[in-house]
Amino acid sequence: MYTHKVQYYETDKMGITHHSNYIRWMEEARIDFLETHGWNYARLEESGVASPVVSVSCKYKKPTTFADTVDIDVCIKDFTDVFLTVGYKMYKGDVLVCEAESVHCFMNTQGRVIRISREQPEFAAFLESAKHAD
Repeated sequence: MYTHKVQYYETDKMGITHHSNYIRWMEEARIDFLETHGWNYARLEESGVASPVVSVSCKYKKPTTFADTVDIDVCIKDFTDVFLTVGYKMYKGDVLVCEAESVHCFMNTQGRVIRISREQPEFAAFLESAKHAD
């Protein structure tokens, strides 16, 4: 689980966290999740692999405000060798405040879509084993 403390600059005039920040937190949590499992972005990029976001969806359930602590659970929802779907559940205490997912594809340094099992078989095996594991 990744924990983020809401910063003042992340809130709007009404004192509510601006919706765009949840997407930033998703990236923070995703990077932390991969690093925790031995797959940091630098390692992947050094091997010539990128994983750009191709779509994002968020369901905002409850607001957060300055100084709230948001805990983010990350899971691998789906993995198809070319596409990766990551799920996120964000909580303020026991209250679900946001449920989201991001979809990524795998590309090489020339910008071509790749099958990750060919380029990084160990990483592909990790993603497959982590899929749906909560």
